[in-house]
Amino acid sequence: MRILLVEDDAMIGEATSIALKDAAYAVDWVRDGATAGKVLQNGEHQAVLLDLGLPGRDGLEVLRRLRQAGNAVPVLVITARDGVDDRIKGLDFGADDYLVKPFAVDELLARLRAIIRRQGGHAAPLLSNGKLSLDPASHEARCGEVVERLSAREFSLLHALLLRPGAILTRDELEERIYGWNEEVESNVIDVLIHGLRRKLGAAIIKNVRGAGWMVDKSA
Repeated sequence: MRILLVEDDAMIGEATSIALKDAAYAVDWVRDGATAGKVLQNGEHQAVLLDLGLPGRDGLEVLRRLRQAGNAVPVLVITARDGVDDRIKGLDFGADDYLVKPFAVDELLARLRAIIRRQGGHAAPLLSNGKLSLDPASHEARCGEVVERLSAREFSLLHALLLRPGAILTRDELEERIYGWNEEVESNVIDVLIHGLRRKLGAAIIKNVRGAGWMVDKSA
């Protein structure tokens, strides 16, 4: 899962990046509104954490332009602006949620999981296709009676597939979900991760569509 963090405060940005990486997210961090606006045009992120008090272009303006362009990527505003009017304005401009600094990391992660679920049309906290289920909070996967806690990258790969059961994701698409900008893509990492997931949960959980990519079955 690829997250864009838009935060100009170095200490908050660093701490938030570490927390997100520890929670198995790939994180790209930018520090001003103009850069955020350009990056968001690429459509490579599955959610955005957006500060409002940004240099150059205010976060509300970033949000306004994003929604005017028809981009529905989930946005969680993280800001020190705690007035009711500020919250109303942020939500009316198109934010999916609003979190006031300072915040607890666990609450940030829970709110992030919630907006991602809603974007994918999943009301329940678990992702499932009827045979295989994944808990984003604990990183545990279940297939039948087998329950396994996944590594960060195993979780990211399986999460990407279960968000779109029945859809084929290419190697490049899967790599985009598990690596940030400054991380070196390891050779054959997708093959290694899929092999590990099949070993833990069963050979049939992930299907290889030759020449195209990988998928999990649609919901039963």
